[in-house]
Amino acid sequence: MKTRLLTSLGIVVVLAIAFILKIYVSNYFFDALILAVTCFASYEASKLFAKTNKFNNKILATIFPAFLMLALLLCVEFDAEIGIEFTFVIAVGVILFFFILAFLWSCIDFRNARMEIKTRKLDKSYTLAKYAFFKALNTTLVYIYPAFLLMFLTLINHFEDMTSSFTNLTNFDGWISFYVLLFAFLIPIFADTFAYITGGLIGGKKLAPKISPNKTISGAIGGLLWCVLLSVVVFCIFDAVPSMSLMLQNAGISIWKVVIISFIGAIISQLGDLAESSLKRSASVKDSGKLLPGHGGMLDRFDSYIFVAPYIFMAFSILFAVI
Repeated sequence: MKTRLLTSLGIVVVLAIAFILKIYVSNYFFDALILAVTCFASYEASKLFAKTNKFNNKILATIFPAFLMLALLLCVEFDAEIGIEFTFVIAVGVILFFFILAFLWSCIDFRNARMEIKTRKLDKSYTLAKYAFFKALNTTLVYIYPAFLLMFLTLINHFEDMTSSFTNLTNFDGWISFYVLLFAFLIPIFADTFAYITGGLIGGKKLAPKISPNKTISGAIGGLLWCVLLSVVVFCIFDAVPSMSLMLQNAGISIWKVVIISFIGAIISQLGDLAESSLKRSASVKDSGKLLPGHGGMLDRFDSYIFVAPYIFMAFSILFAVI
């Protein structure tokens, strides 16, 4: 427990420093943190998929986030010319390019590919081309989960830089993206922490015993309710500052919208946790890695964000687009 608490404190300190640097120095410091998290999480996901017999290219899976982030940041830089819609076209293009790269990798490195076919004791129908195709397909799964989904945090980090897509988010000095990014990070923290506390205190029927035997229905409900309550508290803290209150009002962020978004977000957060637990159970492992003492791997710590990040981006994109 002591090790887990110390690691949690370290994570909080790193996040706090990243948020401070985002506001007072540059957004790119937070991008660097997101990239590091995503690369480690992708490496761990690649290993988990391999353990479930979804053989993939671990090297490409690990470096892919760097190229995807570069593409996204270039799209943000030229948002005035291309808009947010074309950003996703570019992202899909990067994924397809890396799919082809993974396929060609196996074809070129045919000696290792044939050795892998033999080692895995695949049936004789697996020609080199077929093996290369399925290995590339499995690698693409890692490109998407977790890499592409986590990269929505980068887009949230640059809400105010997408001036043509969100014309009303100007002159806020980065505080709108700060608030939304903080909101995105706090939802899984609130939901997970208070699901653990409530479940431990009340106990009761298990939520998904075959996937995650320690999770209870009471914990899930407690995490959901506390997440909404504390999200409202955070909103009220911002709203109590006159300049922040004006910013929230101009951006169309109201307390009832915070309630709705955090309510759905808490559910999605817990689904993200269960999804990773299911993957670990399929791989017959307890943790995705050992990078974070007391927590397991990076994927274990950020599993909820994989689904929360795209949800928060889409929810606030719709909100900002209609005001």
